Amino acid sequence: MPGDFAATLARSTTDPSTKDQVDVLDLQHTWHPFTQMQEYASLPRVHIERGEGCWLIDTEGKRYLDANASVWTNVHGHHNADLDAVLKAQLDKIAHATYLGLGHEPGAQLATKLSKLSGLDRVFYSDNGSNAVEIALKLSFQYFQLTGQSRRRRVIGLSDAYHGDTFGTMAVGDCGIFHERFASWCFETERIPAPTCDELGGEVFDSSMKASLDALDAHFDKFGDEVASVIVEPWIQGAAGMKLQPRGFLREVESRCRQYGAHLILDEVFVGFGRCGPMLVGREEGVRPDFICLAKGLTAGYMPLAATVTTEEIYQAFLGDFGEYKAFFHGHTFTGNPLGCAVALKSIELLEALKQSGQLDLTIKAFEDFFRSLREMLPETFGLSQRGLAGALDLPPGDPDERRGLHLCIALRERGILLRALGDGLLIVPPLVISPSEIEFLKEGLIQTLQDKAFIQ
Repeated sequence: MPGDFAATLARSTTDPSTKDQVDVLDLQHTWHPFTQMQEYASLPRVHIERGEGCWLIDTEGKRYLDANASVWTNVHGHHNADLDAVLKAQLDKIAHATYLGLGHEPGAQLATKLSKLSGLDRVFYSDNGSNAVEIALKLSFQYFQLTGQSRRRRVIGLSDAYHGDTFGTMAVGDCGIFHERFASWCFETERIPAPTCDELGGEVFDSSMKASLDALDAHFDKFGDEVASVIVEPWIQGAAGMKLQPRGFLREVESRCRQYGAHLILDEVFVGFGRCGPMLVGREEGVRPDFICLAKGLTAGYMPLAATVTTEEIYQAFLGDFGEYKAFFHGHTFTGNPLGCAVALKSIELLEALKQSGQLDLTIKAFEDFFRSLREMLPETFGLSQRGLAGALDLPPGDPDERRGLHLCIALRERGILLRALGDGLLIVPPLVISPSEIEFLKEGLIQTLQDKAFIQ
């Protein structure tokens, strides 16, 4: 154990006044995701106890604006009365029953709702976005085996893509430091450059998809009937730093998939359920993919639940006598958990009302105004991008080893704002119900912290 880490742990264990008991147990036993634990032990730590609306409250009673939506999941705020009530009502019935060969009402109702929203037909449940994508990949591969097209083994993905951290999703991803250590264990993916789009405050300044489509055409020309699927994060590549995609790109990709008989997989884990405005981005673009992968906002940040939605044609290929071994032998213990399904149904109902009332559009407009004001206030050396209720602020070029993004986020905590850095960029993704006054609080805190850290005058 490195010396600094050991000293911090010993100090916390022997002197309870340095941190509360939660901190002691956390340092002794917990391993946090996407976190260098030696660094974590040396920095101020926050332990969340409860939530109210767009705010998180720690064990010492300090309030923080959840400007990260608890890693892009929260839709209606924390401790939402309607969602709490539905969750408690379902808990009074049953918390979990296996979905392996058994069904339940919340699961059937949610599958029906997702079919209507997506325009597709069949829903396969899992419990996180990585699994939703992994399932789509496996279903696609098995479909082509079952239909006499076993040559179709190739997948085409975008540069800078992120689809999860299981081996299949790492294979189709392109997130450098996240995945490169495991590259030799992953299958190869054909890679095309992601399209580019410079957008802020609802205005598109520059966009290009020609290089992407030319590369896609070249791959199809070369491999033709060997391509099983093309996988795309529609509209925003979140883990790439909120890299935006031109509208219309999905339709162009879909037309090529149809021409060559390949599947189109839309990974809407991040953008689905109102994050960019539409309930589902593919449906907004008039695209009917073969698979849609959903998670994060599906349960409004309440429960781990994911879904892979697909077509009746694909589903039918898996039917037959058991001895034919056509069945999809894949599943997870908590697949289709009834608590998650019940909450997801209510969340979708609330989101539909939010959209119908025009309130979501008003919130997006306020968020666009926020980013426009940042553009006016910050030097051109700062990078800014935004679409819907997702945005990024990139610091001016500097030494990445200085960890400026991390230290800026630590400083923002002192002003009651929780954000997470990606390198030297801040990803700003609030709950969909953030108020104008909370957006103003975020803007003021961000500007003041940038001044404190001498990024601006």
